[in-house]
Amino acid sequence: MIVSLTIVRYRKALVPLALLAMAIHRLPMWLQDGCSFWKLLGSGRNGTFDLQPDWQQWGLLAAWDDRDDYERFTESSFVSKWWKLLGTESWTLLCEPMQSHGKWDGKEPFGKPNNVITDGPIGVLTRATIRINRLKNFWSHVDGVANLMVGAPGYITSFGIGEAPVYRQATFSVWESMEHMKAFAYGSKEHAEVIKKTRSEGWYSEELFARFSIIESKGTINGKDPLGELIKTDFTS
Repeated sequence: MIVSLTIVRYRKALVPLALLAMAIHRLPMWLQDGCSFWKLLGSGRNGTFDLQPDWQQWGLLAAWDDRDDYERFTESSFVSKWWKLLGTESWTLLCEPMQSHGKWDGKEPFGKPNNVITDGPIGVLTRATIRINRLKNFWSHVDGVANLMVGAPGYITSFGIGEAPVYRQATFSVWESMEHMKAFAYGSKEHAEVIKKTRSEGWYSEELFARFSIIESKGTINGKDPLGELIKTDFTS
């Protein structure tokens, strides 16, 4: 399985078309061969969960049976052609699942990975459906955790993505190594306290946590490739 995260930016004048894409891209994605799971996503402004959407930035997270299926999508799909015609820039991260726990809309989108930990940069997806009566608890802690993450050693970049404002949210973060990510996730007292509260107070009705080994980074977002020279891998399936 190959997982792709594509972030696309539009000019301000084309924001109405970006919104339209969230509706009309559903059919071609449903019909796309070799795509076992996909989500069209909005984006927050600050690289994490965010109440302020970035109307110029949108995303697609998808799981593919193999690299050939992904390549056919990029070469000939309606969605890919739309991005090339109307987007100002796009960036795609290709990766393989290493670990995955939880569900997304009742599914295990990344199957049951073999838990083999690889060297090099990794991606981490944290996704949740937040209970309505726990929204205040959740959002009151977002900024503090985000500031800790951005300042953590080994942090590269992150994207706040979501299916719906306020209560269906996700963050995809990229780290130089598994060791750096674990140091933040388990070594920060503040972060550990927030994680404990999510459990004891029952913030989420559904959640998913997944880790990925990064295969390839291509394109640009905000004028640069976030991974730069950190990864220059030519993956072959």
